[in-house]
Amino acid sequence: MKVFVTGATGFIGTAVVQELLGAGHKVLGLARSEESAKKLIEAGAEVHQGDLTDFERLKSGANAADAVIHLGFVHDFGRFEEMCELDRDVIGAIGDALVGTDKPFLITSGTALFSKDGITTEKDRNVHHPHPRIATENAADDQVAKGVRVAVIRLSPSVHGEGDQIGFVPLFIKIAKEKGVSSVIGDGNNRWPAVHRLDAAGLYRLALEKPFENGTRYHAVSEEGIELKTVAAEIADRLNIPFTSLNSQEAGQHFSWFTHFAELDNPTSSEWTRNALGWNPVHPTLLEDLKGSYYFSELR
Repeated sequence: MKVFVTGATGFIGTAVVQELLGAGHKVLGLARSEESAKKLIEAGAEVHQGDLTDFERLKSGANAADAVIHLGFVHDFGRFEEMCELDRDVIGAIGDALVGTDKPFLITSGTALFSKDGITTEKDRNVHHPHPRIATENAADDQVAKGVRVAVIRLSPSVHGEGDQIGFVPLFIKIAKEKGVSSVIGDGNNRWPAVHRLDAAGLYRLALEKPFENGTRYHAVSEEGIELKTVAAEIADRLNIPFTSLNSQEAGQHFSWFTHFAELDNPTSSEWTRNALGWNPVHPTLLEDLKGSYYFSELR
């Protein structure tokens, strides 16, 4: 099938594009610059000029394809709430073009929205969550109500692998470098789920190819939860800096806006996803990636 992909030249998007092309699909990638267009052409994809603020171009891209994968998101944390609202409107615009077509529409969300006591599963919903990013999940449900064939893929907080520059791990490493210590909050037993970008890409393809019930949630989680103290200790060892524990007041000063993520405890299951799709992650774990060379390269 021909798949319209937003975010096609991003960290995860490039892996998804290659996964789709390798499986014999065609890709129509959204490109907002000549550089992005060149990357898509070199990858073997077709180019659809436009950006996430141009709703008419988004609709025409959806009309020109047999399916849509929405991976694009504007990572402007200074206007985060506004960008979450934009994502809601993007999903609405694409959904408008898909009404009555039965074309599959895969929307990207995150497991961290459903952090709770116990294990997060694909059945969890929290439409009244105070975090602005819940707008994506609610927008997906709005499309289901319109009859659009929607599935949501919730990514792990850590999607890791070569090319990771704005994810949780590089941010955690950057803070450790700047502060001269690698720190956790309290005992550091809080857990981050993780998935390698190539395993995540495989999940998107499987979700696209297999029938699903409207509104289905899939979890791109290969590791249910890695204790943050394990991650921080490895960073301390690789950077040859101290490993410390912070109280809540110290944490705010140390991590600033990243404090929420540094204290996130989000153990998440993907058992249902694996069984439903036959998805079997095979690429390196987060710790294996940290023990490699990429995250600590002098070129970063």
